[in-house]
Amino acid sequence: MHKLLVAVFAFLASQWAVAGVAIEHWVSPSGARVYYVASPTLPILDVQVDFAAGSMFDPPGKSGLAALTRSTLDLGAGARDETAIAEQLADIGATLGGGADTDRASIVLRTLSSAAQRQAALDILQAVLQKPRFEESIFQREKSRTIAGLKEALTRPDSIAGKAFWAAMYPHHPYGRQASPESVGTLSREDLSAFYRRYYNAANASITLVGNISRQEAEAIAETLVQGLPQGEPAKLPPPPVAPRGGVTKIAHPASQAHIYIGMPAIERGNPDFFPLLVGNYTLGGGGFVSRLMQEVRDKRGYAYSVYSYFSPLRQSGPFQIGLQTKRSQAKEAIRLTRDIVDNFLRNGPSEEELAAAKDNLAGSFPLRLDSNQKLLDNVAVIGFYGLPLDYLDQYQARVRAVTLDEIRKAYFRHIHAANLLTVTVAAE
Repeated sequence: MHKLLVAVFAFLASQWAVAGVAIEHWVSPSGARVYYVASPTLPILDVQVDFAAGSMFDPPGKSGLAALTRSTLDLGAGARDETAIAEQLADIGATLGGGADTDRASIVLRTLSSAAQRQAALDILQAVLQKPRFEESIFQREKSRTIAGLKEALTRPDSIAGKAFWAAMYPHHPYGRQASPESVGTLSREDLSAFYRRYYNAANASITLVGNISRQEAEAIAETLVQGLPQGEPAKLPPPPVAPRGGVTKIAHPASQAHIYIGMPAIERGNPDFFPLLVGNYTLGGGGFVSRLMQEVRDKRGYAYSVYSYFSPLRQSGPFQIGLQTKRSQAKEAIRLTRDIVDNFLRNGPSEEELAAAKDNLAGSFPLRLDSNQKLLDNVAVIGFYGLPLDYLDQYQARVRAVTLDEIRKAYFRHIHAANLLTVTVAAE
């Protein structure tokens, strides 16, 4: 019976994904942007509240503030301490999660949609959003944990390379600021409270609801979640990043494997060139074993077990990134080969056969990105936070299939320049 139910739910979800996603949008009386999708198949409600409160808004010298504020937010709120929150969530079968990245801080709730359980879970979420405690003892504990984690990361070559790569790509932009034991060590409880007061407001919020509730219920829930927040104002963005000139950063390390990153700032969310870049990248390094990088670097020469490339669009120009690991002694030749493959791709783009394969894979696999409430929540939350068109998911496959070779070549010409590609290596000879 369990297997039958799983099969039925999977079938219904896949049919729903193919049929399209009806996203409803409005602005709550308190000023928050709200996005709602009715999903009556399962007795579940998923809620995500996003604030423009990611690391790009960390003040100079206080890198790590956004992440520490978010991680402490749900560890005590209103009349509940962290133990009470955890126990009450467990009692009603709900979960509370989320995190902070470069652009946003997210609070995510999953609960049963029946009235009693739903209301109990939403009461907790409301308290977390509106009345976080930021208790001194909790703050000090989480601060110590964060510092310990950062110190441990400084021993790992992959983490060292990642931090150096972002710092090289964004030398004069907040995206390039990196939390360190020293920067987190300067933070105080008042820093967290001030950051919360500035960025956790209704005008800076985007709420996504997916589940077994009506539009009327969704409107009431959204307003309840933010009505106790100050109306505030949206976060102000810094000037957009300027692509630095290409260069090489070498960092010594005793590891046996060299860690290599190549890339540059490339594209922001909503840029019309996204689909040509996405489709083209499938051939370059995003298509797994059929990509050129994998075939040339791994299959033919054995320089790396895995090599990949991808675009990560953000509120402002996010990175185009290539990554691989190889033997220290092979690092120079692996980098040369990778750059040659990229240069060739920038000159010529994919072939007709590669383009057809990329379209078939990207369009054909797209329904799998919407085959659960959680995946749908993730996608709709991105649409809401970044202001993408409401029919973005419905049009995705058609946009992929409409891409031409000429569009790919022109998009790469506009956004990826060989002279601007940065290379960061850790443990390379």
